Amino acid sequence: MAKPSKTISFESAMTELEALITEMETGQLPLDASLTAYKRGGELIRYCQEQLAGAEQQIKILDGDVLKSFEPEGDA
Repeated sequence: MAKPSKTISFESAMTELEALITEMETGQLPLDASLTAYKRGGELIRYCQEQLAGAEQQIKILDGDVLKSFEPEGDA
């Protein structure tokens, strides 16, 4: 299985990761398939973490390097 490319969306990576977890939780995968799924899951987790870190960095830049608490409109 290939590493996630930059063209895959965060949502697609999360969907694939959820499917892998569900498949692994059944306990029906052969050992080789389980190891492959585990490796792919690790790649997807790292990709998602990188995407989230990038989004957080963009938010910090937009908010003047201060990460603010989120308060939905109408709750203030």
